Amino acid sequence: MKKCRISVLVSGNGTNLEAILKSVEEEDIPGEIVVVISNVEDAYALVRARNHGVEARWVDPKAFPTRADYDRDLVRILSSKQVDLVVLAGYMLLLGPEVLRVFPLRVINLHPALLPSFPGTHGVADALAYGVKVTGVTVHFVDEGLDTGPIIMQEAVAVRGDDGLDALLARIHQVEHRLYPEAVRYFCEGRLRVEGRRVFID
Repeated sequence: MKKCRISVLVSGNGTNLEAILKSVEEEDIPGEIVVVISNVEDAYALVRARNHGVEARWVDPKAFPTRADYDRDLVRILSSKQVDLVVLAGYMLLLGPEVLRVFPLRVINLHPALLPSFPGTHGVADALAYGVKVTGVTVHFVDEGLDTGPIIMQEAVAVRGDDGLDALLARIHQVEHRLYPEAVRYFCEGRLRVEGRRVFID
């Protein structure tokens, strides 16, 4: 079986990147991470990638006249690496149509809530503030909306009565670090089938 060629886009610390890197090294994922790209120069995720011997690049959005030009440069890099799957791991920019047209149903994202509830950048805090008893983790394909693409996997996380943001976030991270590599593995094994808004795992 041909190895799945994966790129990971990051903006921050990179704990989910670390989980995926380890799954690749342990051969749980039949693929290889060929490049990690960040829009933030000092993102620690780039250090994590280099520590695992993976090419890590900072691509500065401010160096381009428009966001569309920046996204076209991402496409150039991803295409040059013959990437099969683009994984967003704490990537804090919305991907534009320039990327999504070239990689349809080949970009996945992780969200720390049970979509379609609490989309956006503050999913954990929003769920806690709303007073829900259950939140969770969602892995989904990326479309041109904000956290609106077809859902691949979800897992619930109970909200405890004494939870603060840090405590809830820690338990959500535990689920993320297990669920995200699993979703990447399903993609690389060719087991994800999309029909309309529904994703089936064969």
